[in-house]
Amino acid sequence: MRTLATPLALIVLIAMWELIAWLGQYPSFLLPTPREVAARFGVALADGSLLRHTAITLGEVFGGLALGLTVATVLGYLLAKSTLLEQLLSPYIVASQAVPIVALAPLLVIWFGVGSFSKVLVCALTLFFPVLMNTIVGIRNVDRDLIELMRSLRASHWQVFYHLELPAALPVLMSGLKVGVTLSVIGAVVGEFVGSDRGLGFLVNLARGLFDTPLMFVALLTLMTIALALYGLVVLIERRVLSWQSQEDRVR
Repeated sequence: MRTLATPLALIVLIAMWELIAWLGQYPSFLLPTPREVAARFGVALADGSLLRHTAITLGEVFGGLALGLTVATVLGYLLAKSTLLEQLLSPYIVASQAVPIVALAPLLVIWFGVGSFSKVLVCALTLFFPVLMNTIVGIRNVDRDLIELMRSLRASHWQVFYHLELPAALPVLMSGLKVGVTLSVIGAVVGEFVGSDRGLGFLVNLARGLFDTPLMFVALLTLMTIALALYGLVVLIERRVLSWQSQEDRVR
């Protein structure tokens, strides 16, 4: 029954959408029906525009994820291990979060151009802080007694990290990654809104200017699908890398 809950909820949502549009007799540019959106999706798919813009946005999202996750996890580990470094950098990192990414994106476009690199930077900055904080929390939650035990056994720093700190921090790190993948999609769209001639964010802007609301729905639903797919992928990875937790629960 649980496996049917999500499809049933989706069917009910689409039915309510269709009913509201039918009862209100709204014009297509105000509230298109699901059938009109589906027809527009078919047109955008057939002419290749949807796939082309989706590929651009996906490239920016994956680039932002690679950059943002790498910098955030490395810096988070260093801050978790060094109190001095945290005292030096934390005020600036926290203060940077007071600047909305929407306000920062135009500067990045001016500095790095309207190409994909500025969008990758916006993605990376969008997910940077939550992943950084989760990394710090995850590393600091490692049992100190276990660390001292491994050091007493003359384990190297790499062995302590690989065999203790990383496995112990993985649950928190994966939670940060689930937040990060959804934020990366937002970052890509924000960057494309500010200045771009391609991508799903550009497609939303184009549809808005043409009052082509069905196309706007197509782009927005595609963005939602990307976010859900990335989130689901992280969940699968989490189940894989944290399978030892479920095994321990079964033993208990």
